[in-house]
Amino acid sequence: MLHSMTGYGKATSIQEGRTITVEMRSLNSKGIEINMKIPSNYRQHEFAWRNIISATLERGKVDVIVQVEETQNDLNNIINQDLLKSYLVQLQKICIETNASKEGLMDTVLKLPGVIQTNNDVSADTNDKLIEDVLQLALKDMQTFRNDEGLKLEEELIKRIEAIKNSLNQVKLIEPDRTKHIKDQLRNNLSLVISNENIDANRLEQEIIYYIEKLDITEEMVRLETHCIYFIDVMTDVLSAKGRKLGFISQEIGREINTIGSKANNKDLQVLVVQMKDELEKIKEQLNNIL
Repeated sequence: MLHSMTGYGKATSIQEGRTITVEMRSLNSKGIEINMKIPSNYRQHEFAWRNIISATLERGKVDVIVQVEETQNDLNNIINQDLLKSYLVQLQKICIETNASKEGLMDTVLKLPGVIQTNNDVSADTNDKLIEDVLQLALKDMQTFRNDEGLKLEEELIKRIEAIKNSLNQVKLIEPDRTKHIKDQLRNNLSLVISNENIDANRLEQEIIYYIEKLDITEEMVRLETHCIYFIDVMTDVLSAKGRKLGFISQEIGREINTIGSKANNKDLQVLVVQMKDELEKIKEQLNNIL
């Protein structure tokens, strides 16, 4: 089964008065590249989370966003009441001593450092395990997305490989007539410059065999068919990451198609070669997105 490198995953959990959300997107890449956006007070866990992501996703350019928000019902828990009272008492005393207005004093106190704790002020030690659990759920969602995309890619690739094999079967049907045509063409061309009485039949046959061998595509057809079968085998095996291996096989498929084209010496065969090349290019485009 194939797995796409393109994917999306998201998970949300509300626990202990906090909403934890992990969202991730991935695109194709030669290796694993992770960009994380997380609250600053959880930075100490970033390395461990990166290892979890890279071990699960293996390849791809992955953007990860971790958000931790206080729920409305738990808002009072993030007000440092002792600090607020201390600020308020001190400022009220100063207002009395300086005869300053107390209007708007509470608004001023609420803006002072440490009175209202933001997400970044909440202790990371009590939440890192919760975040890791949500991260695992988001990864699971991402894997489901990648698997679904992989199934679509697998169907597409099988269709393209079958198209190449169908063209190859047509090449096999053309090959006997192509060989006969080459032999007849050699004899006709030679008869234009040398009379039949002066032609050494044995030597002519040897030259024809030599020339035919140079244009023979039997080995290329066998190898091309073998590579196509192997491509399907690798694509459907149990390995999780197989994009690179399929890429190598597609290169071998292209090499055999090109060799057949260079030896073709036949317009019908050349048409089939172009068709096979077109299918192979579509395969290579899809392989760029396979894990």
